[in-house]
Amino acid sequence: MFDEVEKPFRRRRPLLIVVLAVVLGLGGVGILRQSGGVSEAQAATAAPTEKAKDEKDKKEAALVALAPVEVGPVSAYLVASANLVAEDEVKLVAEAEGRVVELLAEEGAFVQKGQKLVQIDRADAQLAVQKAELGLRNASLSWERNEKMAAEKLVSPQDVDKARYERDVAKHALDEARRRLEKTEVRAPFAGKVTLRSVQNGQTVKPGDALFTLADYDPLVARIFLPEREVLDLKPGQEAQMSLKARDDVRFRGRIQRISPVVDTQSGTVKVTVEAVQPPASVRPGAFVTVGLVRETRPQALLVPKPAVIRELSEAFVFVADGDKAKKKAVQTGLEEGDKVEITGGLAKGERVITSGQGALKDGAPIRVAKS
Repeated sequence: MFDEVEKPFRRRRPLLIVVLAVVLGLGGVGILRQSGGVSEAQAATAAPTEKAKDEKDKKEAALVALAPVEVGPVSAYLVASANLVAEDEVKLVAEAEGRVVELLAEEGAFVQKGQKLVQIDRADAQLAVQKAELGLRNASLSWERNEKMAAEKLVSPQDVDKARYERDVAKHALDEARRRLEKTEVRAPFAGKVTLRSVQNGQTVKPGDALFTLADYDPLVARIFLPEREVLDLKPGQEAQMSLKARDDVRFRGRIQRISPVVDTQSGTVKVTVEAVQPPASVRPGAFVTVGLVRETRPQALLVPKPAVIRELSEAFVFVADGDKAKKKAVQTGLEEGDKVEITGGLAKGERVITSGQGALKDGAPIRVAKS
């Protein structure tokens, strides 16, 4: 009986096993799908984390400015300071005594060569000329009379010589009186500008009293003093650079006008006169200027902006852009001119150096370039 019941079950057992296997398989797939769903969620949450990290790195990257390493000329200068003064400047003084009756120039006025500036009362000088003219007339008549009498043997040759001498003395007296009359007029010895008036109209002056200071501002010159060893290679006509001490951005050309042939025995220096070439209108006589004389020029030097070079004791280094990282490089420097520094070792043309924002950088630090 049990065998009869068991026979159908036995016949169905393989089918049940297959059904059970299918059920178990579907359950496993569900579990696997559930497991896979968790992994996708974890990946979804991980992606924003990486993105945030990138954003954080960008925010922490130093903002910098870059400049390329260039090739160009650079020069070394001998630098000295002096005042710009007129090449020709004189103090005009009275050469005659008397009262000033005409004052014909004022401070700041430009005057031509030979132009009258002051007229001193000439009455006394004119009387002296008239007196000298009378003396010469009398002496000339006396000499002529003695000449005629000598021809008739009425006077001795000595009397003729004496009359001739008296005539010559009278001629010199007249010349002197006329010169004194001329000195009552004070005239400009050259074209220039009146920089100082020291006399008043109506003032009584005597020889030696100051009247005016007259200056010719073309050219203006700076007289500098350099050690003897520094002057050996300098030559007249050599170019120079000049700038105002009051405003360093006011710059203009200069030229060596002359070099003193002697060395000052006390200071061991040589005077070098440098002429200003077409200075700007803002440059006034008396201005304090810096004079730079070219000592050496290198036409094909590697140059970087001065702010790019960081110095620590006797060492110098720069930061260069290596992709989005800063790379620290030790360099050797040479000449400096203006805002440029010569690099003699450690860099190559075309590299980009960091010129700002490098103060707190370290080797390998992330950087981002500021937009210009």
